[in-house]
Amino acid sequence: MMILIIGGSKCGKSSLAERILEGFSGDKYYIATMQPYGEDAREAIARHRKMREGRGFETIERYTDIGGLVLPDGCGVLLECMGNLCANEMFRPEGICDPAETIVRDMRSLSARTALLVIVTNQVGSDGISYAPETMEYIRILGTVNARLAAAADCAVECVCGIPVILKGHLPC
Repeated sequence: MMILIIGGSKCGKSSLAERILEGFSGDKYYIATMQPYGEDAREAIARHRKMREGRGFETIERYTDIGGLVLPDGCGVLLECMGNLCANEMFRPEGICDPAETIVRDMRSLSARTALLVIVTNQVGSDGISYAPETMEYIRILGTVNARLAAAADCAVECVCGIPVILKGHLPC
């Protein structure tokens, strides 16, 4: 089962994703995609690790090439977050031909190997502001990824003020 959770900043996406996986009885993996650039990022990573303590997750720091991960079949996975992964894939030093296609292919591959895949992503592009060209391209690509993953997901949820609003399917909890 693939579940996509989308929303704005600090809306409860991560808490919902972790609650969904609390009831999962198999091996649970937390794929963290935030690269530790700078002290703020390192502090956020440390804070997130502390918040997950005792919840049964094995954390994997993986910034690109999610499809290449080797995980046990039938495990549960929480990927946090698609926004970071998208930027990482877009700005790889060696470049990438089509970041959206690569990401969606990798998520489908990961979903086929897991019993439960919960993807946390950011709502972007709804503020109507025009940004620098690189930022507009990021917004376009992440919007494409979000739309394609929502279409492929068994369940799509938007978090609004801490309230999960089901857009498609149903939550397992």
